[in-house]
Amino acid sequence: MLKNVKNVDHYISLQPIEIQGKLNQLRKLIKDNAPDALEVISYNMPAYKLNGMLLYFAAHKNHIGLYPMASGIEAFKDELTKYETSKGTVQFPHNKSLPVTLIKKIIQFRVKQNLEKAKSKKK
Repeated sequence: MLKNVKNVDHYISLQPIEIQGKLNQLRKLIKDNAPDALEVISYNMPAYKLNGMLLYFAAHKNHIGLYPMASGIEAFKDELTKYETSKGTVQFPHNKSLPVTLIKKIIQFRVKQNLEKAKSKKK
């Protein structure tokens, strides 16, 4: 686990060069599909907040982990069967392309979920 990560650019720069492209691709997907989300470092990982925590991502030895909370995994469990998952995590192996369409859907789902949660709190 990395320590003292300053920002997402710094986090990505600390990763192996062959992984940086995928991390930048994932970051762009998040920014394009959650443009109002605040980019932060949390638990020394890139994280995105929009009316609460939206999701995280991290580079690991053999995969990139996407952490869209348990709801983000549960909602797409049928589409995630090709990947290792746990309660709030999906692992995208380094030796395979990122599933762009699926990741977009997960991000959009989490944005909608957080916006709805925020609306219900205002009532």
